[in-house]
Amino acid sequence: MSGRTCDIAVVGGGLSGGLIALALARHRPELSVRLVEAGPAIGGKHRWSWFKTDLTPEGAVLMSGFRKAAWNNGYAVHFPRLKRDLDASYLSLTSEDFAAALTRELADGTIMLNREVARVEGGAVHLANGESVTARSVIDCRGFSPTQALRGGWQVFMGRHVRTPAPHGIVKPVIMDACVDQVAPAGNGGAYRFVYVLPLGAHDVFVEDTYYADRPDLDRSMLSGRIDQYCRERGLEGDPQGFETGVLPVITGGNFSAFQAEHRVQGVAIAGGRGGFVHPLTSYTLPVAVDVALAVAQDADLPGEQLAAKLEAQARRHWNAMGFYRALGRMLFTGAAPEERYRVFQRFYGLPEPLIERFYAGQSHFSDRARVLIGKPPIPVWRGAHALFSKSPPLLAPQSKELP
Repeated sequence: MSGRTCDIAVVGGGLSGGLIALALARHRPELSVRLVEAGPAIGGKHRWSWFKTDLTPEGAVLMSGFRKAAWNNGYAVHFPRLKRDLDASYLSLTSEDFAAALTRELADGTIMLNREVARVEGGAVHLANGESVTARSVIDCRGFSPTQALRGGWQVFMGRHVRTPAPHGIVKPVIMDACVDQVAPAGNGGAYRFVYVLPLGAHDVFVEDTYYADRPDLDRSMLSGRIDQYCRERGLEGDPQGFETGVLPVITGGNFSAFQAEHRVQGVAIAGGRGGFVHPLTSYTLPVAVDVALAVAQDADLPGEQLAAKLEAQARRHWNAMGFYRALGRMLFTGAAPEERYRVFQRFYGLPEPLIERFYAGQSHFSDRARVLIGKPPIPVWRGAHALFSKSPPLLAPQSKELP
């Protein structure tokens, strides 16, 4: 290693960084890797979910070592004028199980916790405590950062794990329950609201209140109260076992070249949300993160500058491939009145199931795109046409209101 600390240094122990480290351990175990995380644990406090059809066979193998919840009996969606059961298998992974698997599978000394990063450069990660990690290649996976270069809205959510005293009776996930009040929390402008429900066991259920909101403010007190109300109305009251919150970008447009230039550091590869590797409309990241991790492992011998160029080019291809979904996002945020946005999803979930599966995987065919756009529209035609050429606000930093 020519006196270096390691062959590859991965900065950020979230989903993308963790999966890259895992893929390297699986496919290139002879390489020395460091996974540098600022927090006290890998993965933070999150839950990642995906459909079985989102992953390639190689991707499914990479995810096979994680303990996860799986529902092979399909899932459901609930809207005022549509209730439907769909067949695709659904899976969900907690950050605790993510961290446990990485701790078990990665070589001793790979994971470096509580290491705040001061600066990255080609060949080195400089820590706030004055130490440095030197490497042939550095990969920055520290997550999406607010930007003027990209435009869109936000997915704002709070989830709570509840343990009910009696069996709750829910047998499959409800991915979207939009039969709820569509009024957004104060400060968020307009929003499409739905509740996401995962049955984790006979007495355990995860309930998440989610908003496709114009602004990124996260009011924990209000969202917690709305979860209380939802649980009361549906007989899901019980003992809280934990909660999580999040604010994710819903990207509807912008200048991707400028976005890349904002984050570019000579010789440093960029992955995860920081590199633009997200589904712009659903905000799903796991399938894309899996693909990027496998791509890194495939070319793990590349010098830092070449690996950086490879991932930057892959990010540009991903951006170009996601144009259809960004256009749908503009129709959602600009074309539909806030209280009517649920109609967009209500109509979408009435379409053929293979189309829905390809949509979530980011692999919609030309015929799928035509089918989504043709027919009786859920919003006025003139508003939809206007939305396609509109500009959403820039994706700037969220504000957070804490629980009292």
